[in-house]
Formats: sequence, structure tokens, C-alpha cells
Amino acid sequence: MTGRIWLIAGPTASGKSALGQALARATGGEIVNADSMQLYAGLSVITAGPTADERAAAPHHLFGTVDPADGWSVGRWLRAASDVIGDIGARGRDAIVVGGTGLYFSALTKGLAEIPAVPAEVRDAAAAAFEAMGEDAFRSRLAAVDPAAATRIEVGDRQRLTRAWEVHAATGVSLSDHQAKASGALPAGSWSAVALEPPREALYARCDARLEAMIAAGAVDEVRALMARNLDPALPAMKAVGVRELAAYLRGETDLPTALAAAQQETRRYAKRQMTWMRGQTPDWPRLTASDARDQWRQFLALHPTLTG
Repeated sequence: MTGRIWLIAGPTASGKSALGQALARATGGEIVNADSMQLYAGLSVITAGPTADERAAAPHHLFGTVDPADGWSVGRWLRAASDVIGDIGARGRDAIVVGGTGLYFSALTKGLAEIPAVPAEVRDAAAAAFEAMGEDAFRSRLAAVDPAAATRIEVGDRQRLTRAWEVHAATGVSLSDHQAKASGALPAGSWSAVALEPPREALYARCDARLEAMIAAGAVDEVRALMARNLDPALPAMKAVGVRELAAYLRGETDLPTALAAAQQETRRYAKRQMTWMRGQTPDWPRLTASDARDQWRQFLALHPTLTG
């Protein structure tokens, strides 16, 4: 017997964890992390990881299992998550994949292209060319070798424009052609998905309240311990929302209220980027538009009436 696979995506503070818990209770399922920051150990407060009570209520996988000094790629997460999902299914239980990292869900549902590493000199040359040419001219140059990428990449997305050029420059094959050969996706028809999209003002209010609760729960101490390790600031864990702002406070560069306000603002911006990604990349996923956890569960049950809860 193989269990079902459920995908729950949404911006930060939208209610994903509560919905995942409710679904785990209804199905006896196990929860798999799809949040790139909740992977890292020692950051459960600042990344809003599962509480001890939530962990006790249902098995959780890939939460706080990676040392912050070890930066994971999307591909590494995909391999680990695929193994976990396969193991859960082999035991006849449902796998409930919950998170807000869009690239993780894209890798799960569409596969991941195996692209050779791009040499540093090629990356540097692409960055310099973008700076010298400007976005419009750079996009036109990209269109000559990868018209699909030049068309789909949004205005202002310098990172993805230069990435597409780098891949072609380094490999002689366009990024779009690499992606067409993507592998590792879940089999078609093996999963059901929803995306949480509560009203923006309610979501932003929850973001602000969550940051205040994080401060009260020990987020400053988490960041202090992380800073004490003197890790490379380019590591993914060092870029978790709130780390930079609280680190500035701990260095004496600002006071705590100012750091909190800055972290709240960055969290709202991050939530907005997540919602933009979902609208562009998962337009066919059913939406849960309520903000209250009970209402979200009722909306979910309306989509899956065979469940009870």
C-alpha cells in the first residue's frame, strides 16, 4: 500500500503549519519540510519551525537537521525529500509536504535540471556585462541564445537573467534546453496540492505579530549563537529573514525596536515575493483564501470531501 502525497504551499505566516497539522490528524500522515530555512539546526524560532507539541503530534522530517555551516542546494533537498517521501509511502502513510520555498515545489512537481557548475570567471563576466549593458540590452543578447528564458524572466530579475546567460556561456546549451531535460519529479497524478493565499492585510498583520512573538521566544539568542560561529555570510542560513536585522542589533548598530521593525518589513516583502511566485508558477493549484485556520481547514475539506476532521 502506498500513501498519498499532499503539497501545501504558501507565504510565511499564512497558516501552512496549522493546515499540515490538521491534515496529519485526519490522515495519520507525516510532515515533510519544504522551507529552505527550516532545514537548519538552531534556528527553529527565527524560522518559525515546528514546536515541540507539533512534533509530538505527528512525525516531522527535514526540520532542523542540517548544520548552518552546510549550505544545501535545491537539488540536495530534492534528493533528501524524495527519499523521505518514498519511505513514508512504502509504509502506507500519507506524506504532507509543507513549506514556502517555491523552488522546492517546482523541483518536486517539474523535476530539476542537472546543470554543470558555472566557473566563477563566467559568473563574473555575466555580472559585468549586465552592469555595463543594462537590463534591456542584456535581455536582447540573451534572447539570441535562449529566447524562452528571455521571454519568461520577469522585468527586474537580474539574478535569473544573468544565470540564464551564464549557463549558456559555460555549457553551450541554453538554460531552457537544460530544464526541458529535468528529472526527479513526482509521478504525474501522484500528488494533490493547495496554495494558501489569505488577504494581504491580514497576512501582513500576522507577519508583524509573528516577529514580535519570535523576539519574546528567544530569536535574539538564536542569532547570537549563530553569529558566534563566524560563518560565511554567503551561507543560506545566514540569509534567513530576521537574522541580518537582529545581528545589526547585537553588533550595537541599532536598537531592538528598530531591528524588529526592519525584520517585520523584510518579512512582509518576503511574503509578497512568495505570493508573486505562487501566482506565476502554480496558477492551476486550488487556493485557500481564508485567514483563520479553521476556515482554511473547511475550505480544504470542501476540496477533499472524503476527508473528515
